[in-house]
Amino acid sequence: MNKITMFTALILVLAGLVFAGGNADAKAAGSSGPLTLTVYSPGNATSVPTKTILKYKELVEAASGGKILLTAHHSGELGNDAEALQSTRMGTIDIIFAGTSGFTSFYDKASILDLPFLFKDAKQAYEIVNSNIGEQIFGDLTKVGLVYLSEGDNGMRHIATTKKPVHTVEDVRGLKIRVPTSKMYLDVWSALDATPVALALNELAIALANGTAEAQDNATYHLVANATYDDIKYYSFINYMWMGCTMAANANMWNRLTPEQQKILKDNAITAAKYSFDTIEEDNVSATETLKKAGVQFDNTPDIQSFKTKLGGSNYYKRYAGESWYNQSIVDQILAK
Repeated sequence: MNKITMFTALILVLAGLVFAGGNADAKAAGSSGPLTLTVYSPGNATSVPTKTILKYKELVEAASGGKILLTAHHSGELGNDAEALQSTRMGTIDIIFAGTSGFTSFYDKASILDLPFLFKDAKQAYEIVNSNIGEQIFGDLTKVGLVYLSEGDNGMRHIATTKKPVHTVEDVRGLKIRVPTSKMYLDVWSALDATPVALALNELAIALANGTAEAQDNATYHLVANATYDDIKYYSFINYMWMGCTMAANANMWNRLTPEQQKILKDNAITAAKYSFDTIEEDNVSATETLKKAGVQFDNTPDIQSFKTKLGGSNYYKRYAGESWYNQSIVDQILAK
């Protein structure tokens, strides 16, 4: 075991000693005292995931009449996304709300949500992922120590550019667009004849400034929250990919709860998920105004169909048919909505 791994393990152990109270109380769920659980978002205090778990705490405590208490932590207190997800699987954290992309490292079935043009907009995404379809996608989380509660919002991805506007797919030919270090994103933009550049988020602003990248694919609120819009001049709402945040509970803790407690936590997780969608919608509006004041020009009606046609429509998805996470039935159900 190298020094970094040993250090991470020590942090998780110490976190378990400090915050294991939630699990200790969960074991005593049948007692007369309140059930106390730990809920965590790795995001900072002003992030939508953190706002969402604070709303969830409020909802659960009200719905249970104070019989279920949630101790909320955020801002990296219990580790980054990867560490916190591992802690939740181990039981150190009871409930987590974190980016769905982080789950794919150990639960690849969630990768299906990264397919392009699955959803018309965020409103449709909420209805679909918090229905039976979401349960199908996340139903096997129990095999990795978690129980699926709900799917929240992390924004719909569009395109913002530094040199020229984007209205049709022809406008992205050869465009150097920054994408996350994900094969799916690289595949999509390569198929659209752009030149994807995989960079970490903290490298994006510099890349846009020096020309290493000429575009980024993010929601408006991400541009403002991450301060990556100084060199952006154009923005097009192409609705090409939706990002989610998943709320999940430790499976062992969950199995110790009564059916009534499980129902309260599950029902209010879906309500909290809706809150995340509503909050991002509001943040997008204010972020758009900020970008307009900074001189960014918006295309509200780009030719989205040209992008879909370039990919080959729904046939594009079949290139992933051999992947373990791909499920044609689920794709068909989503596209039928």
